[in-house]
Amino acid sequence: MSQKLHDYRKSYQKGTLTEQQAAVNPIEQFALWFQEVAQAGGVDEVNAMTLSTVDAAGYPRGRVVLLKHFDARGFQFFTNYSSQKGRAIAANPKVSLSFFWPNLERQVHIRGSAEKLTKEESQAYFSQRPKGSQIGAIVSPQSEVIADRASLEQTLLRLEKQYQTADVPIPDHWGGYLVQPIEFEFWQGRENRLHDRLRYRNVAQNWTIERLAP
Repeated sequence: MSQKLHDYRKSYQKGTLTEQQAAVNPIEQFALWFQEVAQAGGVDEVNAMTLSTVDAAGYPRGRVVLLKHFDARGFQFFTNYSSQKGRAIAANPKVSLSFFWPNLERQVHIRGSAEKLTKEESQAYFSQRPKGSQIGAIVSPQSEVIADRASLEQTLLRLEKQYQTADVPIPDHWGGYLVQPIEFEFWQGRENRLHDRLRYRNVAQNWTIERLAP
Protein backbone atom coordinates (compact mmCIF):
# COMPACT_ATOMS: atom_id res chain seq x y z
CA MET A 1 0.00 0.00 0.00
CA SER A 2 1.26 3.45 -0.94
CA GLN A 3 -0.24 6.70 0.23
CA LYS A 4 1.08 10.17 -0.50
CA LEU A 5 0.72 12.66 2.33
CA HIS A 6 2.00 15.71 0.47
CA ASP A 7 -1.19 17.68 1.09
CA TYR A 8 -1.10 17.30 4.87
CA ARG A 9 -0.05 20.88 5.52
CA LYS A 10 -0.94 23.75 7.82
CA SER A 11 0.29 27.25 8.45
CA TYR A 12 1.60 27.95 11.96
CA GLN A 13 0.33 31.31 13.19
CA LYS A 14 -0.47 31.00 16.89
CA GLY A 15 2.57 32.53 18.51
CA THR A 16 6.12 33.83 18.52
CA LEU A 17 9.19 33.21 20.66
CA THR A 18 11.83 35.88 20.78
CA GLU A 19 14.87 36.27 22.99
CA GLN A 20 13.12 39.20 24.65
CA GLN A 21 10.09 37.07 25.49
CA ALA A 22 12.07 34.12 26.83
CA ALA A 23 12.66 33.67 30.54
CA VAL A 24 16.29 33.69 31.72
CA ASN A 25 15.80 30.25 33.30
CA PRO A 26 14.49 27.40 31.12
CA ILE A 27 12.52 25.83 33.97
CA GLU A 28 10.61 29.10 34.32
CA GLN A 29 10.04 29.18 30.56
CA PHE A 30 8.78 25.58 30.65
CA ALA A 31 6.43 26.38 33.54
CA LEU A 32 5.03 29.38 31.65
CA TRP A 33 4.40 27.39 28.48
CA PHE A 34 2.95 24.44 30.41
CA GLN A 35 0.45 26.74 32.13
CA GLU A 36 -0.49 28.48 28.89
CA VAL A 37 -1.05 25.18 27.08
CA ALA A 38 -3.17 23.84 29.95
CA GLN A 39 -5.29 27.01 30.06
CA ALA A 40 -5.76 27.07 26.27
CA GLY A 41 -7.42 23.62 26.36
CA GLY A 42 -7.61 21.08 23.60
CA VAL A 43 -4.87 18.79 24.92
CA ASP A 44 -6.10 15.85 27.01
CA GLU A 45 -2.79 15.22 28.81
CA VAL A 46 -0.58 18.29 28.82
CA ASN A 47 1.95 16.33 30.90
CA ALA A 48 2.38 13.60 28.27
CA MET A 49 5.97 13.45 27.03
CA THR A 50 8.05 11.20 24.81
CA LEU A 51 10.90 9.63 26.76
CA SER A 52 13.72 8.45 24.49
CA THR A 53 16.44 6.04 25.56
CA VAL A 54 19.11 3.96 23.83
CA ASP A 55 19.24 0.20 24.42
CA ALA A 56 22.28 -2.04 24.82
CA ALA A 57 22.36 -2.72 21.07
CA GLY A 58 22.49 1.02 20.32
CA TYR A 59 18.90 1.36 19.11
CA PRO A 60 16.94 4.42 20.24
CA ARG A 61 13.40 3.94 21.50
CA GLY A 62 10.76 6.51 22.34
CA ARG A 63 7.55 6.02 24.29
CA VAL A 64 4.99 8.35 25.83
CA VAL A 65 5.05 8.61 29.63
CA LEU A 66 3.50 11.12 32.02
CA LEU A 67 5.41 13.91 33.73
CA LYS A 68 4.41 13.90 37.39
CA HIS A 69 6.47 16.73 38.87
CA PHE A 70 9.02 19.33 37.86
CA ASP A 71 11.04 21.88 39.77
CA ALA A 72 14.52 23.39 39.79
CA ARG A 73 16.06 19.90 40.09
CA GLY A 74 14.41 18.54 36.96
CA PHE A 75 11.56 16.35 35.71
CA GLN A 76 10.05 13.30 37.40
CA PHE A 77 8.23 10.27 36.02
CA PHE A 78 7.44 6.83 37.45
CA THR A 79 7.68 3.36 35.97
CA ASN A 80 8.70 -0.26 36.38
CA TYR A 81 12.48 -0.37 36.86
CA SER A 82 12.59 -3.78 35.12
CA SER A 83 10.87 -2.50 31.96
CA GLN A 84 12.66 -1.86 28.68
CA LYS A 85 13.10 1.81 29.56
CA GLY A 86 14.30 0.95 33.06
CA ARG A 87 16.93 -1.45 31.72
CA ALA A 88 18.01 1.08 29.10
CA ILE A 89 18.42 3.82 31.70
CA ALA A 90 20.43 1.48 33.94
CA ALA A 91 22.86 0.90 31.07
CA ASN A 92 22.86 4.48 29.77
CA PRO A 93 21.23 7.22 31.87
CA LYS A 94 21.41 9.81 29.09
CA VAL A 95 17.85 10.45 27.90
CA SER A 96 15.70 12.99 26.12
CA LEU A 97 12.19 14.26 26.81
CA SER A 98 9.91 15.76 24.16
CA PHE A 99 6.60 17.57 24.59
CA PHE A 100 4.29 18.30 21.63
CA TRP A 101 1.48 20.77 22.21
CA PRO A 102 -0.41 21.21 18.91
CA ASN A 103 -3.05 23.51 20.38
CA LEU A 104 -0.46 26.31 20.61
CA GLU A 105 1.89 24.89 17.94
CA ARG A 106 4.73 24.30 20.38
CA GLN A 107 7.34 21.69 21.17
CA VAL A 108 9.90 21.39 23.97
CA HIS A 109 12.92 19.10 23.80
CA ILE A 110 15.04 18.35 26.86
CA ARG A 111 18.31 16.43 27.15
CA GLY A 112 19.69 15.21 30.45
CA SER A 113 20.54 12.30 32.70
CA ALA A 114 18.06 10.15 34.60
CA GLU A 115 18.60 8.87 38.11
CA LYS A 116 16.32 6.98 40.47
CA LEU A 117 14.39 8.92 43.07
CA THR A 118 14.79 7.90 46.68
CA LYS A 119 12.58 5.14 48.04
CA GLU A 120 10.84 7.74 50.20
CA GLU A 121 10.04 9.96 47.19
CA SER A 122 8.68 7.01 45.22
CA GLN A 123 6.62 5.86 48.20
CA ALA A 124 5.13 9.33 48.62
CA TYR A 125 3.88 9.32 45.04
CA PHE A 126 2.79 5.67 45.09
CA SER A 127 0.63 6.36 48.15
CA GLN A 128 -1.31 8.99 46.18
CA ARG A 129 -2.15 6.69 43.27
CA PRO A 130 -5.61 5.10 42.98
CA LYS A 131 -5.63 1.58 44.43
CA GLY A 132 -6.25 0.10 40.99
CA SER A 133 -3.07 1.73 39.67
CA GLN A 134 -1.14 0.56 42.72
CA ILE A 135 -2.23 -3.03 42.13
CA GLY A 136 -1.51 -2.70 38.42
CA ALA A 137 2.13 -1.94 39.23
CA ILE A 138 2.34 -5.34 40.94
CA VAL A 139 0.35 -7.26 38.35
CA SER A 140 2.30 -6.32 35.24
CA PRO A 141 5.79 -7.73 34.52
CA GLN A 142 6.23 -4.78 32.18
CA SER A 143 7.88 -5.45 28.80
CA GLU A 144 8.01 -9.23 29.39
CA VAL A 145 6.31 -11.73 27.08
CA ILE A 146 3.11 -13.10 28.67
CA ALA A 147 0.77 -15.92 27.68
CA ASP A 148 -2.38 -13.85 27.28
CA ARG A 149 -4.41 -11.00 28.78
CA ALA A 150 -6.48 -13.41 30.85
CA SER A 151 -3.47 -14.15 33.06
CA LEU A 152 -3.15 -10.46 33.90
CA GLU A 153 -6.83 -10.14 34.68
CA GLN A 154 -6.82 -13.23 36.91
CA THR A 155 -3.89 -11.85 38.89
CA LEU A 156 -5.63 -8.50 39.15
CA LEU A 157 -8.78 -10.08 40.59
CA ARG A 158 -6.76 -12.06 43.11
CA LEU A 159 -4.84 -9.01 44.31
CA GLU A 160 -7.97 -6.85 44.44
CA LYS A 161 -9.41 -9.34 46.92
CA GLN A 162 -6.14 -9.59 48.85
CA TYR A 163 -5.84 -5.82 49.29
CA GLN A 164 -9.53 -5.00 49.51
CA THR A 165 -9.15 -3.68 53.05
CA ALA A 166 -5.36 -3.37 53.23
CA ASP A 167 -2.76 -0.93 51.94
CA VAL A 168 -0.94 -1.95 48.78
CA PRO A 169 2.84 -2.12 49.30
CA ILE A 170 5.07 -0.42 46.76
CA PRO A 171 6.86 -3.07 44.68
CA ASP A 172 10.66 -3.15 44.87
CA HIS A 173 10.81 -2.98 41.07
CA TRP A 174 8.73 0.20 40.79
CA GLY A 175 9.56 3.85 41.40
CA GLY A 176 10.49 7.22 40.02
CA TYR A 177 13.23 8.84 38.02
CA LEU A 178 14.52 12.38 38.05
CA VAL A 179 15.79 13.72 34.73
CA GLN A 180 18.34 16.46 35.39
CA PRO A 181 18.46 18.65 32.27
CA ILE A 182 21.58 19.96 30.57
CA GLU A 183 19.83 21.39 27.50
CA PHE A 184 16.40 22.69 26.47
CA GLU A 185 14.99 23.63 23.10
CA PHE A 186 11.75 25.60 22.83
CA TRP A 187 10.09 25.44 19.40
CA GLN A 188 7.29 27.74 18.33
CA GLY A 189 5.66 27.17 14.94
CA ARG A 190 5.78 30.16 12.57
CA GLU A 191 4.60 30.95 9.04
CA ASN A 192 6.49 29.67 5.99
CA ARG A 193 8.26 27.07 8.15
CA LEU A 194 10.49 29.80 9.62
CA HIS A 195 9.90 28.51 13.13
CA ASP A 196 11.32 30.05 16.29
CA ARG A 197 13.83 27.75 18.03
CA LEU A 198 15.60 28.87 21.20
CA ARG A 199 18.11 26.58 22.85
CA TYR A 200 19.21 26.85 26.47
CA ARG A 201 22.55 25.24 27.34
CA ASN A 202 24.04 24.87 30.79
CA VAL A 203 27.52 26.37 30.59
CA ALA A 204 29.53 26.62 33.81
CA GLN A 205 26.34 26.42 35.90
CA ASN A 206 24.73 29.24 33.93
CA TRP A 207 22.08 29.00 31.21
CA THR A 208 22.92 30.56 27.86
CA ILE A 209 20.30 31.17 25.16
CA GLU A 210 20.97 30.85 21.44
CA ARG A 211 18.72 30.88 18.39
CA LEU A 212 18.74 27.92 16.01
CA ALA A 213 17.81 28.05 12.35
CA PRO A 214 14.41 26.44 11.70
